[in-house]
Amino acid sequence: MSEHVSSMKTYLVVWIALMLLMALTVFLSTVPMGTAMNTLVALIIAAIKATLVLLFFMHLKYESYKLSAVVFGAGLFWLVILFGLNLTDYLTRARIGVPGH
Repeated sequence: MSEHVSSMKTYLVVWIALMLLMALTVFLSTVPMGTAMNTLVALIIAAIKATLVLLFFMHLKYESYKLSAVVFGAGLFWLVILFGLNLTDYLTRARIGVPGH
């Protein structure tokens, strides 16, 4: 099985892009756009940074699509389980009178 070897130039370009996106995140955190808009912009930038890290530093760009889909699906399934269990606790607190709701 042959492995793809990325060049140092690719890593450098991706690192510079990540640093620029970090600087953009810091700058936009000081711009008053409203709470909802600040959150939306920050999440979009974070998703772009996470995608860059996954594709280039974790080499998902060069992996099999099927393997990546299985891993992504398993992670998403686990996240749904965690949110579901968390929400069952949170949404039933008012019914049984537990403080903190």
